[in-house]
Amino acid sequence: MHRPLSTALAGALLGAAALVGAGAGPAVADAHLPGGDGRPVTAEVQVELTQHKAAPRAVDFAGTVALSNCSGSVVRLPNSQDTDKALVLSNGHCLESGMPGAGEVVVDKASSRSFTLLSSTGANKGTVRASKVAYATMTDTDVSLYELTSTYADIQRKYGIKALALATERPAQGASIKVVSGYWKKIYSCGIDGFAPTLKEGEWTWKDSVRYTSSCHTIGGTSGSPVVDTATGKVAAVNNTLNEDGARCTLNNPCEVAADGTVTIHQGIGYAQQTYGIPKCFGTGNKLDLNREGCTLPRPAGE
Repeated sequence: MHRPLSTALAGALLGAAALVGAGAGPAVADAHLPGGDGRPVTAEVQVELTQHKAAPRAVDFAGTVALSNCSGSVVRLPNSQDTDKALVLSNGHCLESGMPGAGEVVVDKASSRSFTLLSSTGANKGTVRASKVAYATMTDTDVSLYELTSTYADIQRKYGIKALALATERPAQGASIKVVSGYWKKIYSCGIDGFAPTLKEGEWTWKDSVRYTSSCHTIGGTSGSPVVDTATGKVAAVNNTLNEDGARCTLNNPCEVAADGTVTIHQGIGYAQQTYGIPKCFGTGNKLDLNREGCTLPRPAGE
């Protein structure tokens, strides 16, 4: 994953062992060219990647935030009300308390973390603050959701900023996307090349991850950036990792693992975690409810 930036700049690597051992491990496919399941980008795929470009929505920095070490965004669920406390979306590995271990789920943990809210041009509009981590995990996905002390109405009234809408439908292969980093105030433009049913990195395993085309070569500090579908203007995923060195299943070098155990490596290719299932896990008042029908987010141990 993209290490939190303070760690990346210090050059300190975590000692995560490879999930698939050398020699006794599964074969590695030759997959350095971007394309679903190791295939090169064919004419058909190129057509897919341009399907959503006919009438793209304007995408800017409004509603994004900069964390101390990552990026994020103020997001709104379909049933959110103006009077609800607003939510900030980022990665689980961006938590101020450190990266959750495999299988760990954080729910309703007090937090006073601050976020720098950005305007459409990337200018600093002000600071919003969390009251708690509503939910965070690095199991199956890599996500954190902070509940703020401010409501959506408070933020719009004080700063003139509207929250980004979370999509409720799975993004499509070939969709045109933009990865909007509040930390770097940079927007990456590319497409969804495909999906990785199982993505492994160090001790963590993620499911149904979005694989970018090569032009979204994200870096440390872009972790937690909203991935916006330019056809809808909604957040389709949250940016979280890229295979930096071509290594296999190690920290900062995620690999795709097929059902038969075959490992595929896409060096220089980035990934994101889908977010369309998140709204099913929140009820009235933006309150987390992991028991809601259709919610598939992992639960804390023992629940």
